[in-house]
Amino acid sequence: MKKTFEIKGVDLTSLYGVGDKNIIFLEKQLPLQLNVRGNNIFCQGLKKDINHFDSVLNQMIDSIKKGNTLSQKDISQLVALNASEPLSKSNGSIENVLFYGKKGPVFPRTDGQKELVQSFLKNDIIISVGPAGTGKTFLAVAYALSLLEKHEIEKIIFCRPAVEAGENLGFLPGDLKDKIDPYLAPLYDALHELLPKNKIQNFLDRGIIEIIPLAYMRGRTINRSAMILDEAQNASSIQMKMFLTRLGIESRAIITGDESQIDLPTKSNSGLIDVLKILKNINDIGIVKLSEHDIARHHLVKHIIDAYSKSKNK
Repeated sequence: MKKTFEIKGVDLTSLYGVGDKNIIFLEKQLPLQLNVRGNNIFCQGLKKDINHFDSVLNQMIDSIKKGNTLSQKDISQLVALNASEPLSKSNGSIENVLFYGKKGPVFPRTDGQKELVQSFLKNDIIISVGPAGTGKTFLAVAYALSLLEKHEIEKIIFCRPAVEAGENLGFLPGDLKDKIDPYLAPLYDALHELLPKNKIQNFLDRGIIEIIPLAYMRGRTINRSAMILDEAQNASSIQMKMFLTRLGIESRAIITGDESQIDLPTKSNSGLIDVLKILKNINDIGIVKLSEHDIARHHLVKHIIDAYSKSKNK
């Protein structure tokens, strides 16, 4: 089978790479013959492989239009992603994409994650609980960025309780930012997976994205924003109420946590445990519980969590 792809509306050098290195790399990744002439790519191979290339090419174009620079690692990830679950308009799965990040589309991969994404779309407050690796934080950040991209909000505020620091925060080296950044690292990690470094810095400099300790939310009213509270199991009941009551006009709140990783003196002090009971019957508040079946990290993570769960039950 042969097919010609006409490229429009994108810088060809950015797409092809210097010396067509991106196309040459794709030819090695896929069992296809690819030839470039101007704004046309001539493709020869099996129909399923050409459809695979079509999906990858469209996502590369979309990414460049959003101002991203594609590396060969990014392209390789797109090839792998579309091999397992092609995101083409023909099969309709493109509708499941939550956000298009610098490394391609972000979409739910498990039934639990699909339920979480549906809850994002239906509710103003979402509480997501589950073990490590289930995508709670990553999907929450992707959703917040999608709202920002669609101009439904003007700001994103990420916060976490810095429980481990306690009274020792002052003894850590550096200024306040240096002291608190280690506790906020997972939020930075998620951002760096989704946005180019220069765009993240631009958002931080302009105050469009704030990453702060939970205590810094006190006394504020947050309008037209997405508020994300990560590691909520380590927020006290008073802190949880404080966070939720910051919600202003046209804002949304997402709370993520893991009931099995509470670092507070006693589990009864956890605001996450309380909020799951107190708010369970209120409309427009979605509560989604993820399980080990929703783990999307290294395959060993699921086995590690299972092993620890079994050891506690002995």
